[in-house]
Amino acid sequence: MERELPTAARPLAALPTARSSGCPFSPPAELAELREQQPLIRMRYPDGHLGWLATGYATVRAILADPRFSSRYELMHLPIPGAPEGGMPPAPVGDMTGMDAPEHTRYRKLLAGKFTVRRMRALTERLEEITAERLDAMERGGPVADLVEAYAQPVPALMICELLGVPYADRELFHRHARTLTDLNSSEEERYAAMTGLQEYLHALVLAKRAEPTDDVLGDLTTSDLTDEELAGIGAFLLGAGLDTTANMIAHGTFALLQNPEQLAALRGDPGLADQAVEELMRYLTIAHTGIKSALEDVELDGQLIKAGESVTLSFEAANRDPLRFPAPDVLDLHRKATGHLGFGHGIHQCLGQQLARVEMRVALPALFARFPALRLAVPPEEVPLRTHSNIYGVHSLPVTWDAA
Repeated sequence: MERELPTAARPLAALPTARSSGCPFSPPAELAELREQQPLIRMRYPDGHLGWLATGYATVRAILADPRFSSRYELMHLPIPGAPEGGMPPAPVGDMTGMDAPEHTRYRKLLAGKFTVRRMRALTERLEEITAERLDAMERGGPVADLVEAYAQPVPALMICELLGVPYADRELFHRHARTLTDLNSSEEERYAAMTGLQEYLHALVLAKRAEPTDDVLGDLTTSDLTDEELAGIGAFLLGAGLDTTANMIAHGTFALLQNPEQLAALRGDPGLADQAVEELMRYLTIAHTGIKSALEDVELDGQLIKAGESVTLSFEAANRDPLRFPAPDVLDLHRKATGHLGFGHGIHQCLGQQLARVEMRVALPALFARFPALRLAVPPEEVPLRTHSNIYGVHSLPVTWDAA
């Protein structure tokens, strides 16, 4: 029997978040049902706000590209319980995700030129060294490991150090703070201490680079008009944007490939498939699954009137499984041309470091399977712990094993 469609008089009571048992890569089934009926529907938020939920690809993409929708945190209503009393605070200094133009434009222009082809090429060479080092360490400690701890987290963490120009002597301290911040088991006190320690470290690093500029993103930016506080904030923003996301793509991508052996065989058999595989995994997994925008003025969309001040929750995971955009969307197909997916967002806030993230996945995943051809899960797939209550989906850990030489 078809579920009754929510209406303005009877809005959706809450954002669907429950995933079906035994489907670790599929979005909540209710999202697909809602998308098929109406891609933009009324939804009640936990704080009582009456806003919207967008699930269709075309609808979500249109909102992301429309300057009439704001990304400012203080204008948002959160679709999940636990929002701060009085609403969200404004974005911290340097956090472009929660800013609109012209503040966002100023930061974006300064940073966009720092992700150059030359720098990406240099980082790729260093990435190949880092992955080899981490795989050597895994092999020495094997033949069983938690892929998250041994590989998926350290690789992007070390790459962030390369990007920001963190000296080798400081990398263990930097990595320890970063690990605490991304560990969902960390207490509030531990997270606060790690954030404070990281901010203090980044301020000191900025002062050091002002005194002696280096060939890295923070070193380059010391010649701009950014203040020390802004530079440290940008460092924290790049860490937050580039560590947990890429770590989960490497780990969850490995899990998905192990559960789809024919796709893994295709990747192993054709190294040229790596670029396409990254795009399809980004679409299929959509680990950054949900976003929020708030209307700055009345907007008509999909036959609906979104009024100024109303928040719209964007379901990227539902949009990336929209059959109107991607045929057979629930199938992982590395031969699919998944360009246009929303895994990196869209519009002016599209992920600034997406090229670096692509490079990291393009190198890390094939290198892992080349080193360990018999890599497999060390536990039944249903025992892999999933990050079901996080804004970045993935796995808490991924126990793997292989045949020792």
